[in-house]
Amino acid sequence: MTIVVTTPTGRVGSRVAELLIQAGERPRLLARDAERVDSALRRCSDVVEVDLGEADEVAAACAGADTLYWVDPPTTDDDPIAGYDRMGASAAHAITNSSIGRVVFQSSVGAEARGGFGEIDGLGATEERLNGTGADVTHLRCGYFFSNLLMDLDSLRAGHLFTTLPLEKAIPLVDPRDIGEVAAALLLSRSWSGRRTQGVHGPRDMSFTDIANTLTQTVGHSITAVQVSDDDVAQQLLGLGMTPAQVDGIVGMMRGMRGDFTPEDPRDVHTTTPTTLAAWSFSTLRPVLLN
Repeated sequence: MTIVVTTPTGRVGSRVAELLIQAGERPRLLARDAERVDSALRRCSDVVEVDLGEADEVAAACAGADTLYWVDPPTTDDDPIAGYDRMGASAAHAITNSSIGRVVFQSSVGAEARGGFGEIDGLGATEERLNGTGADVTHLRCGYFFSNLLMDLDSLRAGHLFTTLPLEKAIPLVDPRDIGEVAAALLLSRSWSGRRTQGVHGPRDMSFTDIANTLTQTVGHSITAVQVSDDDVAQQLLGLGMTPAQVDGIVGMMRGMRGDFTPEDPRDVHTTTPTTLAAWSFSTLRPVLLN
């Protein structure tokens, strides 16, 4: 079995590659820059340098493979939804022009809505493209990554956790490493077929008040959740040079969560993963904050 893994330098992709190697496989890793792939992974993998947005290049890189782990990488497109859809089209082209019969796609909670979730709408479009290839596909509907908290370290150091969600609105949160473990298990399994979804929701749903309280207990100083408006976030992002469409893509992700949305994949043994926010925060976030 030849398994292709995209984004092997990311938090999830690198874990997928590591687990496949430990299972005795020699994965084929598609990377924009082979030198950025961890040297230990390179020794046990076949690394192909490719731009995932170049459909013919991706198809050539996937030749002879039968299984694919696909991630839509972020793009610099003015419209991020169109950018993700373009990446999905590249994946679909590769699948239909190679021997790939099984795909695991890193999607997101909210993709099932097919609209109203900002950038996540682009992942929904990719789901539809992959479903149309005829391959067996599992879409991993992942919760909010713990690692997103690393994107605003200055605010956390100052004791603030900002969100546009109502402070008591609970959502699924997950450790990216746990996503990698679910993905690797599915890539190695032969027990599933068809077009299907699987939630990856972490141990429990949490509100931003819950998150702030957990961080307070693990990082060594008080952190308070603060609700801000969409416009507050939009103005900040515009000030960083983002286009209006890019800003709306980011703001729209949480806007979708504020409604009456319920994830299509219920919380159960299939969707619940083990790593707690407290454990991740103590081992990963605390050292960075204290550095």
